[in-house]
Amino acid sequence: MSTTPKYYAYSVRSRGKDKRAIWTRIGAVWAQDKGQGLNIEIEALPLNFDGKIVLMPPKSASQSADTFEGEVD
Repeated sequence: MSTTPKYYAYSVRSRGKDKRAIWTRIGAVWAQDKGQGLNIEIEALPLNFDGKIVLMPPKSASQSADTFEGEVD
C-alpha cells in the first residue's frame, strides 16, 4: 500500500444560506494492493452526521490542514 492516500475523506456540514460549509477531514482512502477496490480508514466520526462524506484527492504532498471551509454540492 502506498504511503500517500488516493483521497481524503471529509464530513461536510452546511451552515445555511450565504455561509460556507465546514469541511472536517475524518479519514483517508487507499487503493487496494490487489484488485480494483478502495480501502477507507475512518479516524473520526462526525457529530450531527447527515450521511454525507466527500472524498477529495490530496491538493499536494504537503497537505496538512484537517479542517477548512469550502463549497459543497
